[in-house]
Amino acid sequence: MKKEAMFYEAFDDHVLCHLCPHECNIKEGNRGMCRVRGALRDEKGMLRLYTFNYAEVSSLAVDPVEKKPLGRFCPGTLILSAGSYGCNMKCLFCQNYHIAHEDTETLFMTPQDMLEKVRQHRESIGLAFTYNEPTVWYEYVLDTAQLIKSEMPEKKIVLVTNGYINPEPLKKLLPYIDAMNIDFKGDNEFYKSICSGKMKEVMDSIRLADEMGVHVEVSTLIVGERNSDEKTLTEIGEFIKSVNPDITLHISRYFPCYRMSDPTTDIETMKKTYHTLKKMLRDVRPGNVTSEEFRRITEN
Repeated sequence: MKKEAMFYEAFDDHVLCHLCPHECNIKEGNRGMCRVRGALRDEKGMLRLYTFNYAEVSSLAVDPVEKKPLGRFCPGTLILSAGSYGCNMKCLFCQNYHIAHEDTETLFMTPQDMLEKVRQHRESIGLAFTYNEPTVWYEYVLDTAQLIKSEMPEKKIVLVTNGYINPEPLKKLLPYIDAMNIDFKGDNEFYKSICSGKMKEVMDSIRLADEMGVHVEVSTLIVGERNSDEKTLTEIGEFIKSVNPDITLHISRYFPCYRMSDPTTDIETMKKTYHTLKKMLRDVRPGNVTSEEFRRITEN
């Protein structure tokens, strides 16, 4: 569904999108990096920015909250999880590339429709926006979160995100968010060369979410030696510690996917990463590993 977007400026022949740090300059008929926000003229001939994935749902399932992953937020519970399509990063190892970067079928569900789904799933603690990047689904996420919180304030709203969003829209959204898992992918060079993003803006989102009282956990996909060197791990660990030493950090094992064919991250690299980060953080949790591999990684 096409809906006028928030956070943009319109000029004679282009619009500037202010939703995320890319600040895309979008000419008439084109779309931004996320694939879901484009410039078109309205019925009066005014150039406007529209979002094209409003209420378009590509994925809907009930998951354990630990799958988000959230390790210390309502553990042992289930949560209805929804996604759309599009993303504002271009990670070469994208795990959900079929909805992030390719065309996919969707089901139209208004915020009211999603509220009714939450009502139907009584075993669910609420709704998680996940699978693709939820910040590029911004208008729908905001409208739906506001509606659920007004009708069912006891329900939890979760965001699983890369954190690549500007402070103003994030501040407007956070009062309706109970918990977030935010990716912290590596150092600035890793962000630039592998993900088409920048590190500082993600750090700012992590800090802002924590300051505004949201339960924050962080995830880092360990891609071999690309982001597991001592300098990078120290930068990640010390930053999270400076925000809140109680933040849980999930370190996930990389497997080849999408456009990255690097070999699977070996268990010794995961072990080194875990013990390096444990010197700085209270709660580090290996993921994407078997129970036996988990034991090997965490043993002294």
